[in-house]
Amino acid sequence: MLTHQRRFLPSTSALAAFDSVAKLGSFSAAANELNLTQGAISRQISLLEDQLGVKLFDRTNRGVELTPIGRDYAKGIGDALATIRTLSLEAMAKAEDTHLRLAILPTFGTRWLMPRIPDFLQKHPSIIIDFATRIGQFDFESSGLDAAIHIGEPNWPGTDCQFLMQEMVVPVCSPAFLRDHPVARPEDMLSMPLFDMASRPRAWEHWFASLGIANGRGGGMRFEQFSNVVQACLAGLGIALVPTFLIEPELASGQLVRAWNHEVKSASAYYLVRPLSKMAYPPATAFSNWLLGQVREFNASSEGAAG
Repeated sequence: MLTHQRRFLPSTSALAAFDSVAKLGSFSAAANELNLTQGAISRQISLLEDQLGVKLFDRTNRGVELTPIGRDYAKGIGDALATIRTLSLEAMAKAEDTHLRLAILPTFGTRWLMPRIPDFLQKHPSIIIDFATRIGQFDFESSGLDAAIHIGEPNWPGTDCQFLMQEMVVPVCSPAFLRDHPVARPEDMLSMPLFDMASRPRAWEHWFASLGIANGRGGGMRFEQFSNVVQACLAGLGIALVPTFLIEPELASGQLVRAWNHEVKSASAYYLVRPLSKMAYPPATAFSNWLLGQVREFNASSEGAAG
C-alpha cells in the first residue's frame, strides 16, 4: 500500500522543475531560475512524465508548450507548491520565534518597567519584546499577545496570574489646591473633587474605610490612564489616590503634595498574566523569571529604605 501511494508522490525537485518550466515556457529559463543545468531540468521533467505515465509538454522548435493535461496539472501543482512554501515558512518562524508580545500598563510600564528592560535585554539578547498598551482584561488568543502586566485581582479566566507586588496609595494634589482647600481631617475631602481610576474602582472607599469612615467614595472625574489623573492633579483640579512608588519624582520636586498623610495598601495588586496555552513559551518563561527577580530586588530596596 505504501509503495503504491509513493508512486503518486513525485519528488519536490521534479515538481519544482515542472512548475518553473510551466511558468517560463523554457527549459533554459527554468534552469536559470533554479540554478541548475538545462540537462538537469530536462531529466527531472522526463522522470516526472515517466512516473505519471502522461505527456506534460510538447517539444517544439520554439521551445516547449504544455499539453492539455499539463495545463491542468500545472495549475494544481502551482497552488500546492505555494501552500507548501507558506507552511514551511510558518513552521520555521515558529521554531525560531524569539519575540515576546507583552501588554503593559502605561505608567507602570514607563516609570517602573522600562528603566529595568536594558537588564533583561543584556541577559537575553536573542529575545525581542513587542510592547502593547492594555488596560483591563482582553482576549489573548485574538490579540496575539503572550503575556500582560495587570493591575487588579487574579481572576482572569484561562490564564495563570503570577503575583508581582502590592502598592501603597496616598491621596495627593497640587500645593495650590491644598492651599485653597485645606484638609484638617480626612472627612473634609469628602466634599472635594476626588478622582477615580478605572482600574481601581473602589479605591477611595477602601482608603476611607481604613480610617473608619463609612460610605467614603470618589465621584469626581474618572480616568483610564494614570498619567492623565496625575496631570489633572498638577493642574489643581482635585485629589487623586495614587501609588507612591509611581509619583516619587512629583513628590520629591514638590509638584504634588500629600493631601492627607495616610498610606494604605491598595485592594488591587500587580500580576504577570500568561494564557495557559503560552505557559511553556520560552521567551515568556524567561521574562517571567527575570521579572520576579526584579520585583524581589525592588521589594528588598523598598524595605531597606523604609527601615
